[in-house]
Amino acid sequence: MATIFSRIIAGEIPCYKIAESDKFFAFLDINPLVKGHTLVVPKQEVDYIFDLSDDDLAGMHVFAKKVALAIAKAFPCKKVGEAVLGLEVPHAHIHLIPMQSEKDMLFSNPKLKLSEEEFKAVAEAIRAHL
Repeated sequence: MATIFSRIIAGEIPCYKIAESDKFFAFLDINPLVKGHTLVVPKQEVDYIFDLSDDDLAGMHVFAKKVALAIAKAFPCKKVGEAVLGLEVPHAHIHLIPMQSEKDMLFSNPKLKLSEEEFKAVAEAIRAHL
């Protein structure tokens, strides 16, 4: 059974795509902590990020860096935080979250409820800086 992220990558489930390479895929988190909250995933279905090969782990972070730099331009912030939890979906992923303070990275915070138009505007703002 493919993970929800594999189904998103395959186009079976719609998403707000930010960027794609031959090995990695970035899209908006559908339950964002803040505007610009983006997920970066390998196209290879691997549950635990540290089960990726060294080359793929390094490549994923280089890909995430490009996305993070675009997020920071689209949503000015002190830094773009990076979190790897990996318990909710059995597919390795990096959360990229624009931060004004460390509190913006608390996953216990209420999630934003954005309209489709707001999600589209957020995605376009980030893509414009890639």
